Amino acid sequence: MGYKNGSVLLPAELLKQIQDYVDGECIYIPRLTANRKKWGDKTKSRFILAERNSEICRKYKSGIPVRELSETYCISPQGIYKILSAHKD
Repeated sequence: MGYKNGSVLLPAELLKQIQDYVDGECIYIPRLTANRKKWGDKTKSRFILAERNSEICRKYKSGIPVRELSETYCISPQGIYKILSAHKD
Protein backbone atom coordinates (compact mmCIF):
# COMPACT_ATOMS: atom_id res chain seq x y z
CA MET A 1 0.00 0.00 0.00
CA GLY A 2 1.47 3.33 -1.03
CA TYR A 3 0.58 6.77 0.18
CA LYS A 4 -0.72 9.44 -2.14
CA ASN A 5 -0.73 13.19 -1.51
CA GLY A 6 -4.32 14.29 -0.92
CA SER A 7 -3.68 17.73 -2.38
CA VAL A 8 -2.83 16.08 -5.69
CA LEU A 9 -5.49 13.39 -5.58
CA LEU A 10 -8.57 15.17 -4.19
CA PRO A 11 -10.57 18.20 -5.28
CA ALA A 12 -9.77 21.25 -3.13
CA GLU A 13 -13.25 21.37 -1.54
CA LEU A 14 -13.13 17.73 -0.49
CA LEU A 15 -9.57 18.10 0.80
CA LYS A 16 -10.68 21.05 2.98
CA GLN A 17 -13.54 18.99 4.43
CA ILE A 18 -11.20 16.11 5.25
CA GLN A 19 -8.69 18.49 6.82
CA ASP A 20 -11.47 19.77 9.10
CA TYR A 21 -11.78 16.22 10.51
CA VAL A 22 -8.24 14.81 10.38
CA ASP A 23 -5.82 17.68 9.86
CA GLY A 24 -2.42 16.14 9.12
CA GLU A 25 -3.29 12.65 10.44
CA CYS A 26 -2.88 9.47 8.45
CA ILE A 27 -6.12 7.72 7.58
CA TYR A 28 -6.94 4.54 5.72
CA ILE A 29 -9.73 4.61 3.16
CA PRO A 30 -10.81 1.04 2.43
CA ARG A 31 -11.59 -0.22 -1.04
CA LEU A 32 -15.14 -0.69 -2.16
CA THR A 33 -16.23 -4.27 -1.55
CA ALA A 34 -16.64 -4.83 -5.28
CA ASN A 35 -12.99 -3.83 -5.89
CA ARG A 36 -11.38 -6.02 -3.23
CA LYS A 37 -9.04 -8.75 -4.35
CA LYS A 38 -8.58 -12.05 -2.60
CA TRP A 39 -5.27 -12.88 -0.97
CA GLY A 40 -2.72 -13.99 -3.55
CA ASP A 41 -4.55 -12.70 -6.63
CA LYS A 42 -1.78 -10.27 -7.57
CA THR A 43 1.20 -12.53 -6.88
CA LYS A 44 -0.24 -15.95 -7.71
CA SER A 45 0.70 -17.06 -4.18
CA ARG A 46 -2.63 -18.84 -3.75
CA PHE A 47 -2.00 -20.92 -6.90
CA ILE A 48 1.61 -21.69 -5.91
CA LEU A 49 0.57 -22.90 -2.43
CA ALA A 50 -2.29 -24.97 -3.85
CA GLU A 51 0.15 -26.70 -6.21
CA ARG A 52 2.62 -27.28 -3.37
CA ASN A 53 -0.09 -28.71 -1.11
CA SER A 54 -1.32 -31.04 -3.87
CA GLU A 55 2.24 -32.24 -4.37
CA ILE A 56 2.58 -32.91 -0.64
CA CYS A 57 -0.63 -34.98 -0.70
CA ARG A 58 0.51 -36.97 -3.75
CA LYS A 59 3.87 -37.73 -2.12
CA TYR A 60 2.20 -38.75 1.15
CA LYS A 61 -0.16 -41.09 -0.71
CA SER A 62 2.82 -42.61 -2.50
CA GLY A 63 4.32 -43.55 0.86
CA ILE A 64 6.60 -40.69 1.88
CA PRO A 65 6.32 -40.22 5.66
CA VAL A 66 5.18 -36.97 7.27
CA ARG A 67 8.56 -36.37 8.92
CA GLU A 68 10.32 -36.48 5.54
CA LEU A 69 7.73 -34.18 3.95
CA SER A 70 8.15 -31.83 6.89
CA GLU A 71 11.90 -31.63 6.35
CA THR A 72 11.64 -31.36 2.56
CA TYR A 73 9.12 -28.50 2.60
CA CYS A 74 10.30 -26.81 5.82
CA ILE A 75 6.83 -27.17 7.32
CA SER A 76 6.17 -28.54 10.80
CA PRO A 77 4.66 -32.04 10.98
CA GLN A 78 1.48 -30.40 12.33
CA GLY A 79 1.40 -28.18 9.23
CA ILE A 80 1.73 -31.24 6.99
CA TYR A 81 -1.15 -32.92 8.83
CA LYS A 82 -3.29 -29.80 8.35
CA ILE A 83 -2.57 -29.84 4.61
CA LEU A 84 -3.39 -33.54 4.40
CA SER A 85 -6.60 -33.09 6.35
CA ALA A 86 -7.73 -30.21 4.11
CA HIS A 87 -7.13 -32.29 0.97
CA LYS A 88 -8.95 -35.48 1.89
CA ASP A 89 -10.50 -37.11 -1.16
